[in-house]
Amino acid sequence: MGSVVVSFRIDEKLKHKMDQLKHINWSEIVRKAIAETVAEEEARKTRKDLRRIKLAALMCQELTRRIQGWNSTEEIRRWREKR
Repeated sequence: MGSVVVSFRIDEKLKHKMDQLKHINWSEIVRKAIAETVAEEEARKTRKDLRRIKLAALMCQELTRRIQGWNSTEEIRRWREKR
């Protein structure tokens, strides 16, 4: 997979402090921080989606409750015969 260049602005004081710490690979630190943030957000979204799926499943269960005295097969036949 290829790579792309991403740029952003930081405060001059922070840049000066970073320049004093030349032994640190700042690009790698930024890549890791971005990757961690993306992973956390994806996990949060997945948890949110799972909650929505569970809620939808519960709503579907309520909608599919049994109704006393109603037979779906008989109802289908009745509607077919009306055609």
